[in-house]
Amino acid sequence: MTTNPDKPRAAEAPKEVEISLYESSAKIYARSVKGLFNTWRWALVWITQIVFYGLPWLVWNNRQAVLFDLEARRFYLFGLVLYPQDFIYLTGLLVIAALALFLFTAVAGRLWCGFACPQTVYTEIFMWIEKKIEGDRSARMRLDDGAMSGNKFGRKALKHLAWILFALWTGVTFVGYFTPIKVLVAEFATLGLGPWETFWVLFYGFATYGNAGWMREQVCKYMCPYARFQSAMFDRDTMIVTYDEARGEPRGARRKSADPKALGLGSCIDCTLCVQVCPTGIDIRKGLQYECIGCGACVDACDDVMDKMNYPRGLIRFATENGMANQWSNQQMVQRAMRPRVLIYTGVLLAICVAVAVSLYLRTPLKVDVMRDRGAIARMVEQGRIENVFRLQAMNATEVVQQLEVSVEGLPGIMIASERTMVVQPTEVHSLALRVQVPPGSSPGGSHKIQFKIRSLNDSGIAIQEESVFLVPR
Repeated sequence: MTTNPDKPRAAEAPKEVEISLYESSAKIYARSVKGLFNTWRWALVWITQIVFYGLPWLVWNNRQAVLFDLEARRFYLFGLVLYPQDFIYLTGLLVIAALALFLFTAVAGRLWCGFACPQTVYTEIFMWIEKKIEGDRSARMRLDDGAMSGNKFGRKALKHLAWILFALWTGVTFVGYFTPIKVLVAEFATLGLGPWETFWVLFYGFATYGNAGWMREQVCKYMCPYARFQSAMFDRDTMIVTYDEARGEPRGARRKSADPKALGLGSCIDCTLCVQVCPTGIDIRKGLQYECIGCGACVDACDDVMDKMNYPRGLIRFATENGMANQWSNQQMVQRAMRPRVLIYTGVLLAICVAVAVSLYLRTPLKVDVMRDRGAIARMVEQGRIENVFRLQAMNATEVVQQLEVSVEGLPGIMIASERTMVVQPTEVHSLALRVQVPPGSSPGGSHKIQFKIRSLNDSGIAIQEESVFLVPR
């Protein structure tokens, strides 16, 4: 049988081609590193965690030193007792934190991210646990690549158990800032936690376990908004982790005894240790990237390699873009740090800090509200006197008993015809009904402003004046 070559062939069915629009993220096995910046990072890990885990256990005036008692609507900060009415101080604290972040970022990049951010701190702790149980970088890679065995299962189970226990204790500590920690721990040990305490312990523990154990750099890359808008706070005089391309290129391997100039090579031996130690898995030699958290791990690794090769340190270092381009010294780069935006941030930050500090210092630890009795606007009593009834509510923001005396002025012959003293227990609220009277005919009909003066009999520094109105029938 012969075929006609001129006869058109039947159309072949097109092959389906699957194109993935998303690249799966490879697991990062960060290598351990030693050096100046690693020492600083671990120092801040210790400092932040000693503060976080230890603060709820401090005692002040026979109570927890730092406690945000939401149920009683009182917030204890050592000797300071705040109420919801003092919300302005929280606003000031948040503004100070934001401005400080802007200032530090403008001067030295993502210092917060690399050294003190909770995500960085807890990731360091979880990676340390992982290293102690599964081994160093190469051992962890072999363990993950190998088939499931008793050794692998045991190590993985032990690691996750340690992670979970640490995360649960973190959750308990967090809730301990809102519920007395000693009561909370006793209830936790006996499985007697209430529903809300249980929810927040598990929620915060799960967040710690998930973010620091599993997601790690994914939080910094994709979830943290700071990584996205940091470029708006950077400029060419911001101190960032940089690679000296002019000195390092062209890169290539060589013997320690070889002369790089004779080989036409730069100082970079292309060992990739700067990539292996990076917690977000980037290559800093490609330039500044938003994933860089400024932790300095690559600086420590590169300096160690330079020492072994007998090359000068600083191939990767903290520097500014202008400093790298113009080959400035560290002193020259530091001098350029005092630029207008930095001075503005610093001035505003100092002004707000001083304002908040002065406000706290001058804050009167007594809050008083004077309210008219809506049931009796004005009435005539014995001897034709005109009487108004007020309710005085005093909030004692100290931890000592306050004995208060009330007086009134503003109209001729005005007086308090009822009890004019009250005792308010520490951090409590107490009300007092006041019958205020004026002589007949002493004041024309209408509304008249009066002033209530409240002073403490056992603390001469506590005195408040509140205004109200006295109604005289026409």
